[in-house]
Amino acid sequence: MRIKITTDSTCDLTRELLKANDIDVFPLSIVMGEQSLLDGIEILPEDIYRHVSAGGEITTTSAINVLDYLSYFSKLSPVYDAVVHVNIGSDFSSCHQNAVIAAENFSNVYAVDSRNLSSGQGLVALEAARLAGEGLSAKEIITALESFIPRVDVSFLLSQLDYLAKGGRCSSVAALGANLLRLKACIEVDCGAMRVWKKYRGTYEKTLIEYVRDRLRQSPADPRQVLVVHTACPPGAVESVCREVEAVTGSAPFAAPTAGCTICSHCGPCTLGIMYARK
Repeated sequence: MRIKITTDSTCDLTRELLKANDIDVFPLSIVMGEQSLLDGIEILPEDIYRHVSAGGEITTTSAINVLDYLSYFSKLSPVYDAVVHVNIGSDFSSCHQNAVIAAENFSNVYAVDSRNLSSGQGLVALEAARLAGEGLSAKEIITALESFIPRVDVSFLLSQLDYLAKGGRCSSVAALGANLLRLKACIEVDCGAMRVWKKYRGTYEKTLIEYVRDRLRQSPADPRQVLVVHTACPPGAVESVCREVEAVTGSAPFAAPTAGCTICSHCGPCTLGIMYARK
């Protein structure tokens, strides 16, 4: 049985992981000024940073619409026995709702709500690909994912709140206060929604290590399923985090992808997250 796994570009997986697991990615659109650009194809994170640094308005994301999903699925449906599409969480975007509407036009296309974002969504897509490789049917994969998705732990540490303030997600006063006090906010995904988990104070490098230790100890990880995802963090900082993950779990992260344009648009540079399946 040929099952095709696809996902939105918000999955934040490396090209190598996507290719090795035969996962196709459908891009969201990133709105920069008057332009609507395809995530990862027509625009990259460094383009966003340059635009904002030059005084441009913060970029925004645009969900994949029903017609685009219809066109995408219509090319895959005749080729495969089934298509399982893993969406960014429905609480974060209308992508899932649009994919569900489009999938209703096909007897062999299924849209899955990952209830997550970034590499948390990516972990769900990877699990779907693993199950497909074991020969499970589309419906069996979906049933298995219903048990897997609640185990996915997603959090990230923001080095600054400037992008959130520019995007209207926190006040400029709060951002200024956090910067002056050297506060770093840790955001977690809880039941499909984001909330502040903890606040750290100190240098960026120090708070990263504290965050990793705290997160992995309060919510132990399956050491085989840990990712470190970041937005243009210094290589040394990423390496330090990977070493700390290995020290706590006994195994190094299996990948450390750079986040795509969606996370970059909302969080800005030097955001880092550990995302994993809980034991």
